[in-house]
Amino acid sequence: MKVVLFCGGLGTRLRDYDPDLPKPMVNIGYRPIMWHVMKYYAHYGHKDFVLCLGYKADVIKQYFLNYNECLSNDFVLADGGSKLELLNSDIHDWRITFVDTGQNSTIGERLRQVRPYLQGEEMFLANYSDCVTDLNLNAYIEHFRSRGRVAALITVPPNVTSHYVAATDGVVTNLTNVQGTGLRVNGGFFIFRQEIFGYLREGEELVEAPFHRLMREQQLVAYEHNGFWKAVDTFKDKQQLDELFASGNRPWEIWRSRGSAEPRDGSPSSTAGTTS
Repeated sequence: MKVVLFCGGLGTRLRDYDPDLPKPMVNIGYRPIMWHVMKYYAHYGHKDFVLCLGYKADVIKQYFLNYNECLSNDFVLADGGSKLELLNSDIHDWRITFVDTGQNSTIGERLRQVRPYLQGEEMFLANYSDCVTDLNLNAYIEHFRSRGRVAALITVPPNVTSHYVAATDGVVTNLTNVQGTGLRVNGGFFIFRQEIFGYLREGEELVEAPFHRLMREQQLVAYEHNGFWKAVDTFKDKQQLDELFASGNRPWEIWRSRGSAEPRDGSPSSTAGTTS
C-alpha cells in the first residue's frame, strides 16, 4: 500500500528549537522523526511514499537527495577510506514521491492534491509524520478490511498530564486527571479507501467537515491502541523521545525487535509491534 505523509506544516510549537527546520525534520537520535515513521511503515512492507510538502520543502528534498546510509547502519571502511561497504541499508528499496501541496494548505487539501499519485490504490495509508508507535499495523489493516468502511484512525489515551474540570455557576464541582477518565484522542495513522475523496471539499481540514460527513454515514472506524504512542508537538515531547533513544529503550523501533523479520506487505507478523 502507498503511504501518504503530511509533512508541510509550520510546526509553530517547535519553532524555538530550530526555525529553519520543518517539524517532520526534527531529529530523534540520528534521524528526523519522519524517517522513523517511514521506517515503521517499511518494516511492514509499505515502502511507496507520497510526501505532501509545504513549509521548507527544500529541506526535506535535500535531506533525501543527500541521504547518508552510514549514519544509521553498520559499515566497513577499508583501503584508507577509499572503500566503503554497507552491512545493511535503509532506503534502497523505498520509492518516494515529492509533491509540493502549498505552504498554507490544510491537511485535507494536501490529500486532495496528491490524489493523482494514488490512482489504482484500493486502499492507502496516511500519517501526520510527527508521531511514533509500536502499533501492530497488520492487525490494524486486517481489522479495517473486515469492517468494510471508508476510513479509519487509531485512538490512544491522552499523553498529557492535565485535568478535566466540571463547574456549576463558576464553582468547580469535579477535578479529574484526564488520563483516568477513559477519554481517548485521535492518534492518526489513517487508513483510507479511494471513496475518501468523495468526502473532501477544496480547502477543508481533514478531521473537521470531511470526518463529520463520514461519521454521519457511519464510515469512520476507530481502532483502539493501548501500547506506545508519542507525538512530537513540543520541545518537551522531543526531549522525552531523545531520552528514550539515548537509553536504548525505543519501543517504536519495532524493526530492531529481537527475532523480528521483515514481513511482506499485508502478511501477519507475531513479532512486529503489539496487539491492540
